[in-house]
Formats: sequence, C-alpha cells, structure tokens
Amino acid sequence: MIGNIEWTFDMRIVVWNEFVHEQTVDSVKAVYPQGIHVTIAEALRELLPDASVDVATLHDPEHGLDEARLDQTDVLFWWGHAAHDRVEDRVVDRVHRKVLEGMGLVVLHSGHLSKIFRRLMGTTCMLRWRDSGERERLWIVDPSHPIVSGFDDEYLDIPSEEMYGEHFDIPAPDELFLVSWFSGGEVFRSGCTFRRGKGKVVYFRPGHETFPTYHLPQVQQILANAARWAMPSGSKYVGEGRHIIEPLER
Repeated sequence: MIGNIEWTFDMRIVVWNEFVHEQTVDSVKAVYPQGIHVTIAEALRELLPDASVDVATLHDPEHGLDEARLDQTDVLFWWGHAAHDRVEDRVVDRVHRKVLEGMGLVVLHSGHLSKIFRRLMGTTCMLRWRDSGERERLWIVDPSHPIVSGFDDEYLDIPSEEMYGEHFDIPAPDELFLVSWFSGGEVFRSGCTFRRGKGKVVYFRPGHETFPTYHLPQVQQILANAARWAMPSGSKYVGEGRHIIEPLER
C-alpha cells in the first residue's frame, strides 16, 4: 500500500518444482544451482514485469500449495520427475479443484507423469524416451496461437535435449501448437493445450534437468506466453455434486 493506492499485479504466478535433482546430482546442480524453479521464475519476472511470481517446492509445508496460496494463484507451473509419488494426494485434489475453478496450469517436461497431469488427462500419459542429448527442432504448427506469438521463424532449435517420442498417451489436445523432431528421427506433440472445467492447461515438452533449456530466451518467451494464455477467465466453475435450482421460467 502506497498512500491510498493499493498496488495489485495483473497476474499471480507460482512456479512449482520438486527440487530433488538439483540437490542430489552434481551435473544438474551445475546447470541450475538454485533450482529449475528459480531460473523459470527469474525469466518470468523479467518478461512479465506486471506479474507477481513466487516459487514452491516439494519440501515446503503442504508442498507450498496450501489453500490460501492457491486462492491467490492465477497460473501454476509444474516441474517434476523423480518424486511424483511423494506429492500428497490431498494436495493433488486441491490443485485439481482449483484448475476446474479456473486456475491455469502449465505442465513442463517430465511433469507429464505427475499425479495432477494424469488426473486431468485421465490416461497413462506414457511415451517413448531416450536421454542422449540430441538436437530438437520444435516446429510451430499453429502460428496463430498466442503461445507462439512473436516468433518470426517457423521453428526453434534446442541444441541438446532428452528425446520424447510418440505414442504420447494423452487425449487429443484441444490445440496443438508445437511438434518436435529429434535428430534420431522421432517426432512428438510438444506444445498442447486442454480445457478442464473453467481452467486452461498447457503441456510444454522441453526441459530435461541436465540441459540448460530454461536458460534459452526462446523457451523463456514461450513460458511467458503460456502464462498469459492460461490466465483465468469467466466465473467460478461449480464442478461437484448436484444442484437443485428453481426454474428460470414459469
């Protein structure tokens, strides 16, 4: 509060990361010494100066995602890999409800096997993979989509990444805006959107922990665009139980 003016942010973001590899694996610590969540949060703060960007990890009480915090979150980013099973079901239930009510969710890389993403998709979310540091070319297959707004080229290259290959066991996306090709020959649906209840969900594939993917300006721009796209809109969604109401017309 400054004088009689209460300053508010246009967007309230939380970047969630299990924060396990960065503390236990030296090669990961060298790439993300403060954690993947901090690198992403710093990029979002720079690209979205009117946003409030906070971080949370698996190790925080209630994984940093208590009811009050989620009530104040417009868009939640999710990165997980080695500790999906350690995320408490009651927290997953809470996040799931908030997405149905309108909170945006951006799921990154190996977050495809997170409890929350599998719950929202209703499938195994399994895929093929190979960790050999291959070149990845992300083709923009929907240049009109807001998440790839501002890109002049038809594709973006990542010099070294973990390969994900089809078949990716997810429902058909509402929108597909990026398709990856890897130097080993595989392809993958790498940029997908879904709508669940009132919430908007983004899946963005790149981001293996041993590669500096989240330091790349083009990747950071996609994350910022994804946050803008996933912002809540509309009224709260009522998604549980039956509700008996009076008829509108008599």
